[in-house]
Amino acid sequence: MQLTHEPSVRLGLAAICLTAHVCAPSLVQAGQKAFGWIEEGLVYPDKVATKFKLDTGALTSSMHAEMLERFEKDGENWVRFTLEFEDIDSGKDVETRIERRVERNLKVRGAGGAETRPVVLMKVCLGDKVYEEEFSLNDRDKMNYPVLLGRRTLDKLGLVDTTKTFTVEPSC
Repeated sequence: MQLTHEPSVRLGLAAICLTAHVCAPSLVQAGQKAFGWIEEGLVYPDKVATKFKLDTGALTSSMHAEMLERFEKDGENWVRFTLEFEDIDSGKDVETRIERRVERNLKVRGAGGAETRPVVLMKVCLGDKVYEEEFSLNDRDKMNYPVLLGRRTLDKLGLVDTTKTFTVEPSC
């Protein structure tokens, strides 16, 4: 199949690109910002620098958390958990115990069966902006990336160029 350069075809390809949030470099217009599929970001409250995977295959973002403990506070469901990241800038391990209100529960099905994960609001920095987003909490120790940004968050970021990594440094 030969790709044509007619304006209507280019416009159609750009619309597909924007809708999917994934673009080949040739489809990204000059001046349009596109994040790479792996970026360095900061996780609040400690502003720990870590790797984020921008994953168009996931709907909900996910964050590494250990020692989850559910409890009730003022009649609402809450969760206490430990964030444990290696700060990629300093090489130091940073561990923080956090409490958050559970926004909802997410049922995840996989080869090992189904599990229910709490979803909480967390702040992260990517580029020069702070985003407060929903993250499902899961032990991601065996994963390459402790933070995964799903489509709900990617909708707010913009384009993802799957051929690039580390296109911005966090500056929040």
